Amino acid sequence: MAKLVSKEETKEEMNGKSIVVILMGAPGSGKSTFCENVMKSSNRTWVRVCQDTIANGKAGTKAQCIKRAVDGLKDGKSVFIDRCNLEREQRSEFVKLGGREVDVHAVVLDLPARICISRSVKRTGHEGNLQGGRAAAVVNKMLQKKELPKLSEGFSRITFCQNDSDVQGALDMYTGLGAKETLPSGCFGQKNPDAKVQQGIMKFLKKAEDSSTKESKVDNSHHSVAFEETKGSSVDESINITPSIDNVNKEVKEEEDLPMYSSVPAVSTLAFPSISTSDFQFNLEKASDIIVEEVEKFLKNVENVRLVLVDLTHRSKILNLVKAKASQANIDSKKFFTFVGDITQLYTQGGLCCNVIANAANWRLKPGGGGVNAAIFKAAGPALETATEERAASLNPGSSLVVPLPLSSPLYEKEGVTHVIHILGPNMNPNRPNFLNNDYSKGCNVLRKAYSSLFEDFASIAQTQQTIEKGGDEQSVARPLELDQVLLERRSTNDFPNNDQKTKREDTYESERNKKCKGLEIALGTHHVSKLNDNASVSDPTQATKKNTPFKKEKIGGKISKSWGSWAQALHHIALNPEKHKNDVIEILDDVVVLNDLYPKARKHLLVLARTDGLDHLADVGEEHLQLLRNMHAVGEKWAKQFSSDDASLIFRLGYHSVCSIIAATTPSCY
Repeated sequence: MAKLVSKEETKEEMNGKSIVVILMGAPGSGKSTFCENVMKSSNRTWVRVCQDTIANGKAGTKAQCIKRAVDGLKDGKSVFIDRCNLEREQRSEFVKLGGREVDVHAVVLDLPARICISRSVKRTGHEGNLQGGRAAAVVNKMLQKKELPKLSEGFSRITFCQNDSDVQGALDMYTGLGAKETLPSGCFGQKNPDAKVQQGIMKFLKKAEDSSTKESKVDNSHHSVAFEETKGSSVDESINITPSIDNVNKEVKEEEDLPMYSSVPAVSTLAFPSISTSDFQFNLEKASDIIVEEVEKFLKNVENVRLVLVDLTHRSKILNLVKAKASQANIDSKKFFTFVGDITQLYTQGGLCCNVIANAANWRLKPGGGGVNAAIFKAAGPALETATEERAASLNPGSSLVVPLPLSSPLYEKEGVTHVIHILGPNMNPNRPNFLNNDYSKGCNVLRKAYSSLFEDFASIAQTQQTIEKGGDEQSVARPLELDQVLLERRSTNDFPNNDQKTKREDTYESERNKKCKGLEIALGTHHVSKLNDNASVSDPTQATKKNTPFKKEKIGGKISKSWGSWAQALHHIALNPEKHKNDVIEILDDVVVLNDLYPKARKHLLVLARTDGLDHLADVGEEHLQLLRNMHAVGEKWAKQFSSDDASLIFRLGYHSVCSIIAATTPSCY
């Protein structure tokens, strides 16, 4: 669309007719920027109505937005409605503002989802606080429900913008619109009136599989990220090289389908580097055979997961070997593919969201060295090193260690990574520890065990996340702490019956777990998690106790009920160690802890946790606990009054959960 207004569409003189421009578009499409650019350069007086800031700089209601728009029109001003307005119902009340003296226009910023996602993830200080790794899920959810506007709704003019050039054209048009001018009526710029949702999103959601028979022009089957391999067997140079992130972005035209990796996955996704083939100098041919065999075996037994082999360069020999062999083995390219890029920036740089990544660790489980290990520890921040130390002191070849990322980790906040799995493979480098002296019989066995352990750990995380989602959580990405607690429960049972050694270890762990259920003498998540790993050395119990000194027994030293779900156990863990969850806890008192709900069901949603031993359910509350309940209630009321003083539109209710003796102060959300 070269021009939004043709020569025939000359402006008509009117007697000061106001305009309501209803902006439509997903988060990150540029609605607020559009308004600001028009308002600072236009001769016409505009009022911007934004629900994110309508209540004295804070989020408000649709009713407040309508009132602000009406007031602006009464003053003879034109109005921008800066909301997503993707559904007809969302915009219907604003369309009714039109009349004899008011034209209602729609400007549809129908930009590709990948652009909106990229902008949303990278921005900071957003008015609606929609930014970071979770923004993609919101964008895609909104686009599923998108209803393109029609003139029959009551619009006098609709302008569609599908790229930056279109947006600039609309911007220039409204900026140059004089106080007594209007624009011709009609629908301009729409390319496909029947398109409801971008095809890339539909494909990703698997809602267009039956109707779509064409393959994407970009090969999604095998994109890749780890380290450039220069040693080992040669690879046929005629093999097509996996495109890099930059090349993918150049090759995908805006009107084409989006790559399937451009959205937050509906299934759990593990990104992993090639193990032992870089610094440990493992033979590439043998390593690629083992990767393909273990991947194939794993995917036959586990559903609703994706595996992604990653490396930094499209010249990677291991990637091309694996890609060719995976194709020969007829492995489903939707479940296993390769990707070129930085494993610590898969989402922000490449649009590939992986909730779990594997780290090619050293035996000391320490940062340093080069390659993947150094990059992941640096990207995750000090929190990863601390969390790793709490779980194990070292790692033996052929084993892995699951570490849930704290919420404060940049990898969690920016990339959506909830877990890092440390893995150590066999070493064929004489200058590194555990040198196997080119014993490939033993080396291949160790590498198989390493990948098997990695995939088993990932399966536990994926199954746990699916369980939490089915339980009714409203977010698509489960909290790392919750997953960690359920992983403890799962790993204490025989999830993988073919592994006799692991079965014996887990039986031992279950026995120890039963002994310790009377009290948390050693902090949960330190001793227990370490024991779950075959060859991960357990940190000294006395040191662990020093690091995680429990509260006085008379206050919180109680047992963890086996009937509790992961959600309750996660909250119990916070009550035990509130100082470890400073990003979540907003107040610590002698008898209660106050924190924000991770998945708020309203604009403000607090949890008040009791820290008294024995109150596992409401049925445990007796007369002696009346003062505690009064204190909890008073704390809830205090926070409700504090929030209400900042925003008088808030209405709070207080209620009790059935477990953990929680008061939750909530208010209905306003959209």
